[in-house]
Amino acid sequence: MTEQNAPVEDRIPFPRQCPFSPPEAYDRLRRQDPVARVRLPNNDEVWALTRYEDVRTMLSDPRFSSDNRHPGYPLFSLEKPTEQPIQTMINLDPPAHGEVRRKVITEYTAKRIKELRPTVQRIVDERLDAILAGPQPADLVAELAVQVPALVMCEQLGVPLGDHQFFLSQSTRLVSITTSESERDEAFGALAGYLMNLIAQKEGEPGDDLLSRQIAKSRESGDYDRMALMGLAFLLLVAGHETSASTIALGIALLLRHPEHMDRVRSDSSLTPGLVEEVLRYFTVSELAMVRVAAEDVEIGGKTIAAGEGVVGFGLAANHDPSVFEDPGAFDIDRPARNHLAFGHGPHQCLGQSLARLEFQVVFDSLLARMPGLKAAVPLEELRFKGDQGVYGLSELPVVW
Repeated sequence: MTEQNAPVEDRIPFPRQCPFSPPEAYDRLRRQDPVARVRLPNNDEVWALTRYEDVRTMLSDPRFSSDNRHPGYPLFSLEKPTEQPIQTMINLDPPAHGEVRRKVITEYTAKRIKELRPTVQRIVDERLDAILAGPQPADLVAELAVQVPALVMCEQLGVPLGDHQFFLSQSTRLVSITTSESERDEAFGALAGYLMNLIAQKEGEPGDDLLSRQIAKSRESGDYDRMALMGLAFLLLVAGHETSASTIALGIALLLRHPEHMDRVRSDSSLTPGLVEEVLRYFTVSELAMVRVAAEDVEIGGKTIAAGEGVVGFGLAANHDPSVFEDPGAFDIDRPARNHLAFGHGPHQCLGQSLARLEFQVVFDSLLARMPGLKAAVPLEELRFKGDQGVYGLSELPVVW
């Protein structure tokens, strides 16, 4: 029997009173009802966790399943899907999840990330060259934040140079706030078709890239599946593009809002890693990504979540829990924030977090070094934020320098 202490009145996603602060509902729920019942946009009821320890526990407890085919798995679409959802690595449970993850985790070792640093630096420098040579104001969302992660993914997947613009335009359509649902479907189809053709080419002409190495590994183990590899490539693209683009743009906006921190980082790059961790904690852009369904009855936070019931761990609420982060609403680049949950926790912790950190550090250091007079071209209060699509972010960020 589900435990309910009060009628379900809260519906997610919650509105924000200030775009630079979490929804006030998170703090209220954490104080009054940290394991609460809330409604999804499609009117389904799920459990919501707002305390750091509860979210962390849920993410590491194998009794909570990531299987999105389960009828109780939380889905944020307004309408319930008529078809079975597609399963990717993030929706697999053990042992299948571990088997797939082990194949690709070698692409994110410290050695591999170190090898990627010159590539990331070159891409960022080329984007900044183009921005500095162009008109002012420039939109750092469209011209920098969106492009860097997509172009890094091109290099990682081995997309030929001549196809970079196509790949960039379609992946941008896929994640843009201005894209209609029909256009998003078109972009999805175009990218899926392109990736299938690219994989087929690499089967005969392998290169030094992630796809070629995955083909070789799967053939060696005797379980090669072109469709599964396309799904992996698509997952890496979607998971790494929009979240990284949003974090870059919001991080720059936060620095513009706190010029004292911008000046400190510009003069001392040893502060950049701390800046990155604090930006990740402060915004936690994938705030609704930590979803599970109970595979059996589980007690958490003093309440029983019954088998088959969905659970949402509010990552942003967890990362603003005052019992873990002192004065969590303050933006403090000196804070030891590495224990944040922006990349998740447990077996499903973000595979590409080291690459994301590298991208953020290179972007912030290079931007501040090359634009000493960087300023917002409009009042920050007038910026358009996007908060109803699963990933929090900015629509545009016009700047002058």
